[in-house]
Amino acid sequence: MSKQYDKQFKENAVQYYLAYKELGWNKCAENLGMSRNAIRSWVKTAAENAGEVPTRGSGNYASDGAKENARLRKELRDTKDVLEILKKAISILGN
Repeated sequence: MSKQYDKQFKENAVQYYLAYKELGWNKCAENLGMSRNAIRSWVKTAAENAGEVPTRGSGNYASDGAKENARLRKELRDTKDVLEILKKAISILGN
């Protein structure tokens, strides 16, 4: 499981990289105790969002409606999986 960083840490990491670009991605990430890909992603996101690093992750939703839609999609996917298993079981037992 990946580490979770708060917004302040992300913004500080971006500022650190921008202040010490000459160190490069790997050394900056190593100094901060994080992955190179994470800091690269945050710097890119900050550049696209006027210096702000959004904290929304894969588990956060823009609204309660979006969260409910995701829950229902997962429930539907799980139900379809169960239905397929039951169909296979019936075909096996029916023969």
